[in-house]
Amino acid sequence: MKLTDYGGMTGWGEAVHSPARGNGDGVPAREPDATLVKAWGTMEESLAPALLGVDWEHPDELGTVPGGSAVDLACWDLWSRMRGVPLAHALGGTRTSLIATVRLAAERSLEAMVARVNRHVCAGYAHVTLDIHPGWDVEPVRAVRQAYPALALAVDGRGAYTALGDLPSLDAYDVTAIERPFGGPAGDADLELHALLQGQVNSTVAVEVHSVAAVEEAVAARAGTALLLRPSRFGSLRAVRQAHDRAAEAAWDITAAGGRGTGLARAATVAVASLPGCTLPSDVTEPPRSAQIVTPPVGASGGVVAVPLTQPGLGHLVDEDRVRRLATESFRF
Repeated sequence: MKLTDYGGMTGWGEAVHSPARGNGDGVPAREPDATLVKAWGTMEESLAPALLGVDWEHPDELGTVPGGSAVDLACWDLWSRMRGVPLAHALGGTRTSLIATVRLAAERSLEAMVARVNRHVCAGYAHVTLDIHPGWDVEPVRAVRQAYPALALAVDGRGAYTALGDLPSLDAYDVTAIERPFGGPAGDADLELHALLQGQVNSTVAVEVHSVAAVEEAVAARAGTALLLRPSRFGSLRAVRQAHDRAAEAAWDITAAGGRGTGLARAATVAVASLPGCTLPSDVTEPPRSAQIVTPPVGASGGVVAVPLTQPGLGHLVDEDRVRRLATESFRF
């Protein structure tokens, strides 16, 4: 989404397709496109009266706007550009660079998994996150740990587990974090199982939730000691910042993740990851740079992600010609 003020200053936002939790066999289920279709229809019908002629000094004043995170991000980008400040600083970020993790899906063999890890280690990554599911957890972790005794290694269950299973055994391999192992019937985190696992392992158990209220509930349930914060799943950056603040207040670690799409949402994730409470490596390594519409592309170099601080807003130029070529629908108000 492109948002332009009366002086010609532009802000950009993006709504991304977020994959649903795993379906139990290690393959993430595909979220229906109906979610984005509905958001598009809502923006066409309601965005103009929500923004045109409305005086606001800060994006927080807009509250809930039609179009959700895409419109909110465009407003934050525009506001930051108008004031000449990077989005990271506008949100309260303090970091100039981030340690990146690379997330690796299950392979056909242990040898293929170790070889893939080797490629990323040689590219400079010092932290790797392995996707796991029942039947593919202890063995791949053991194989990678034997090959790389000093590698910082985390695992991501993608909500594929319904019982503890072999998860407590991962503690023997110095796993730094066990991310979102348990999903509920509606795709929500099973906080009771998360708390049970955290009570049995020294590794950090990370919960993924998508609202400030859900963070409060997870902290109260002692459902882990870390929050997987995915900005694109919140309705606003204000809510993302509040979720960060609540987790940090509870002395939880935070990892920022997500932002598939064309690069805009990932740039926002980088800005969020610069917040002081985001103490764990961040996941901003996909999709491939060829899919991005921003310059410079968002991603890691040598396992490190630079936080753009020399340009205002998101800190990236948008290839508007490519946006027009890729667009299948558009509207203007």
